[in-house]
Amino acid sequence: MTTVPTEQTAVVNGEPYPLDGPVPVTELVARLVPEVVVDGVPQGVAVAVDDAVVPRGAWDRTEIRPGMRVEVVTAVQGG
Repeated sequence: MTTVPTEQTAVVNGEPYPLDGPVPVTELVARLVPEVVVDGVPQGVAVAVDDAVVPRGAWDRTEIRPGMRVEVVTAVQGG
């Protein structure tokens, strides 16, 4: 008998991230760093999925699914 895991996860910035289902990159970024979202648009953020940078124009149609590796990087000002 095969056991189905009750929680499915992606790995986001090196940590397990629970998923209830596929999540568009735009939504994931808004959940992780809401402080960078201005008028519904994330500012100063880059995202890579499975080692490939996802262009901003593809965020809405790129879904994060269990097993994927995601890196979300925000720009920091100052020195």
